[in-house]
Amino acid sequence: MGRVIRVVLVAVAALLVTAVTLAASLPYVFDEGDGDSAWPGWGFTHTQFSADDGEPAAVDTIADALKAGPPMLQSQHIMGWGVDNPEPAPGQYNFADLDLRMDFIQRTGGVPVIVLCCSPDWMKGGEEGETDWDNLEVAPLPEHFADFAALSKKVAQRYPYVRHFVVWNEFKGFFDDERKRWRAEDYTDLYNAVYDAVKEANPENQVGGPYLDFASLPPNSPDASEELHGAWGAVDQRVLDAFTYWNQHRKGADFVVVDGHATTTTGASNEFAALEEFGAVGAWLQKQTDLPIWWTEWYVDPASLDFPPEHQVALRVSAMIELASTGAQTVLYWNPYPKGADCAICLWTDTWKPDGGQPLPFLTDVIERFVREFPPDVERRKVPAADGLVALEAGRTLLVVNITDAPISATVHRQQIEMSPYEVKWVTLPRWVEALDWVDDTFG
Repeated sequence: MGRVIRVVLVAVAALLVTAVTLAASLPYVFDEGDGDSAWPGWGFTHTQFSADDGEPAAVDTIADALKAGPPMLQSQHIMGWGVDNPEPAPGQYNFADLDLRMDFIQRTGGVPVIVLCCSPDWMKGGEEGETDWDNLEVAPLPEHFADFAALSKKVAQRYPYVRHFVVWNEFKGFFDDERKRWRAEDYTDLYNAVYDAVKEANPENQVGGPYLDFASLPPNSPDASEELHGAWGAVDQRVLDAFTYWNQHRKGADFVVVDGHATTTTGASNEFAALEEFGAVGAWLQKQTDLPIWWTEWYVDPASLDFPPEHQVALRVSAMIELASTGAQTVLYWNPYPKGADCAICLWTDTWKPDGGQPLPFLTDVIERFVREFPPDVERRKVPAADGLVALEAGRTLLVVNITDAPISATVHRQQIEMSPYEVKWVTLPRWVEALDWVDDTFG
């Protein structure tokens, strides 16, 4: 009798799952009015050489490809990384490069994010009208914090369709070389001034910081944290102190911004084990704040650039799984220099080539797929898998990565999976699997 009841329950569950699936399959159009309920959660940062410039046909090719894909986040700094000095002298503005980038983001259906960094030379002791790019990462002087806030307000007013603003980048220029610690007090003063200015432009604007690099150290280093550490190493306690100061003294914030590097140089046994740092940092941040967590930069072991292409991709997808499953609401990919079609981690081919601008698999099969399948408003969870496999699931989507150089045959969430070395595999789970999960969750 028990078996009959279970069969009936599975059948009922299957009908319910089918109804929900059909409803969920109806087309959805992104609307900024929906707020963060439609937030893509994934995207990329435009860097020095991006897709807005080059051979016109190549630019059109990648623009059309991005427009055809799901709306994703596109982030741009206001100075540097492909954009000229926006205010070379007080009150003299030069937004030509930034206009070009922002127009490209709009043209391609991107969800824009502006990073309010870096500052004109005259704000940091340089000559008016001059730009010394060697000093790009120097912070503005405290007497010019108000000037930088005014520039930030000007930017927010110039691009009124932008709702998300990040204040500065990795505490650049805010390290005290004499005291060997971060000048969190100065950064927070700058942040608060910018926060007020951007909110004055439009109270609906959302502002976040502090964009600290949660750098790790070997556990026996003098500055290694005793609170946030693991087999991967330990976060620099000075970073935690700077974050804590900002968090306690900020006027307000709509989200928290961090970045990090998962390397094997601080204790991890291999490049995949190093990724546990991302999860540990995410867990620590969730204890400090209930604000959404943004990873505006994230990096895997630099030695991976010499790995075979499939190994490079498996490592980065595993990092994205770690971030998605440990509380990250927003994750931005730092766009590498566009190369040829054989670049495994590039998003598109070089737009300066006549046949360039071709979308590459890391854009179409990874980032865009994460936007579709693993947005932040769905439950994303790691699922148990055999040694050598990592897996992420949301609804009927299962993503499995082989993190070894050997083939693996295993069962993952009731599915027999055959994986070649470093393979990344997307699986759509049958409805009966979802039905059995419902029965097990409901009736044990």
